[in-house]
Amino acid sequence: MANTFEAYAHLAGQTVRTGWYALVHRAMTRAVARLDGGAPRYKPSRPVPSEMALFRDVLRLQQRDAQNVREGIYPAPSPEEGSFFAHVEALRRMFADLPRSNERRREGRALEAASLPQAQGLPEYYARNFHFQTDGYLSEDSAKLYDIQVETLFLGSTGAMRRQAIMPIADFVKGRDQRTLSLTDVACGTGRFLGQLAEALPAMPMTGVDLSEAYLEEAANHLAARRNVSFLHANAEALPLPDASQDIVTCVYLYHELPREVRRTVTREIARVLKPGGLYVFIDSLQWGDTPEYDGLLEAFPVRFHEPYYEDYLGDPAAGIMRECGLSPVQEFTAFLSKIVASRKPASDAPESRA
Repeated sequence: MANTFEAYAHLAGQTVRTGWYALVHRAMTRAVARLDGGAPRYKPSRPVPSEMALFRDVLRLQQRDAQNVREGIYPAPSPEEGSFFAHVEALRRMFADLPRSNERRREGRALEAASLPQAQGLPEYYARNFHFQTDGYLSEDSAKLYDIQVETLFLGSTGAMRRQAIMPIADFVKGRDQRTLSLTDVACGTGRFLGQLAEALPAMPMTGVDLSEAYLEEAANHLAARRNVSFLHANAEALPLPDASQDIVTCVYLYHELPREVRRTVTREIARVLKPGGLYVFIDSLQWGDTPEYDGLLEAFPVRFHEPYYEDYLGDPAAGIMRECGLSPVQEFTAFLSKIVASRKPASDAPESRA
């Protein structure tokens, strides 16, 4: 009964959240149109969903999210924006930065981040202004803007999409002592998904790995009260973890920002650090044909934002990457604009197990 009440309260809150972010998204779209002087936007050749279809699918995601809360897969999450005043400040920062990021988009300036001192020694593919964002992923200001930007882009659904990846993890952990397991989140960013995992699995030791020191600092501040979470500054191409040391590895929204060969390097590293029988849960953008009526949105995304590896990602099936790198996909499903693929590392001395 308690879970049922919690689930309905969560669903109501998420519905209000979507309505609010829809208003913010509309205000942002109008602001960009004013800055562009009415210039036409790119029109994709593939199907594009109507606004009503988008809202319908967001609501379906929220219903699934609430059902997971009702079934006890994870608790209703804490408010993701913090206090009201923190949310207002984040909105102020986002709209204040908009003229600079939009000018960068119009002029095609996407490599400014490479000149920052923080970019020294970083891979060329990483030291750029993804989404035409000021400072790319390399500054404190960028880290404080990131979450409000992605929530505005995805109508407040980012947290709910990420949470769907907890389902295969909950199945894997069921009946085990969390304290004896280990989880690493590769490319943890500002730590929002790690926070959701820590709420669902509060006794499990967890490590967040990221290449941006600024984003790691934001994650550490966000999760300061979580004693089971630690952080490592490292490149996902060379994880500073021993072979076969992790029971679970997760990776959220990284692959679409990697060149094709780097996706495989990262996946092989993840396979290396997983224990035999361990679980890898991948979350990223939909790919071609996952939800055909959304293919036009996928087509437009790298045109409207700086995403130089996204088009290649769309045609590089995630499950195929896992198989190529020695992992066995056991579950694949979509969650609004995201897809989740759960894979297992084959056990060395036993038949492959299923999630």
